[in-house]
Amino acid sequence: MHDDATATATPEAPQETGALIDHILTHYHEMHRADLASLVPLAERVEQVHADDPDAPTGLARALATLAREMEDHMAKEELILFPAMRAGGGAGIEHPIAVMRADHDDHAATIARIRKLTGDLTPPEHACGSWRSLYGGTATLLDELAAHIALENDVLFPRFETAR
Repeated sequence: MHDDATATATPEAPQETGALIDHILTHYHEMHRADLASLVPLAERVEQVHADDPDAPTGLARALATLAREMEDHMAKEELILFPAMRAGGGAGIEHPIAVMRADHDDHAATIARIRKLTGDLTPPEHACGSWRSLYGGTATLLDELAAHIALENDVLFPRFETAR
């Protein structure tokens, strides 16, 4: 009933709703957790080592930690509430948790904008060391994956359960 093919689905994402949810859990949720678990301490180290450098991304570790908390809270709501309801076929009232998830996605944008501002849009200065470059590269990958994750949910998964869209 909600498993119809959607033109905006990415080729690597499964079409069937249960398989799509599994893909989101393994390809995005697990990866985001792992990426953030390594990026936050790397940002702390880069900030500490380059504390006297005016180009240092001061505050990046805090912004990444904020994003990690926001995302962990969001992903837990999906894993414990929304995705089980979707696997059960949706039903009356499912549009409410979906609306909360969409609002969370919008809220992530403010933290992402802060990260981009602190890092000059993830462009390391010419004198940046390998760790600094690795931090920006890893953060860029995280933000790209997060954008794909949000688009997959907002544009493919959620509309399957929303009646008024």
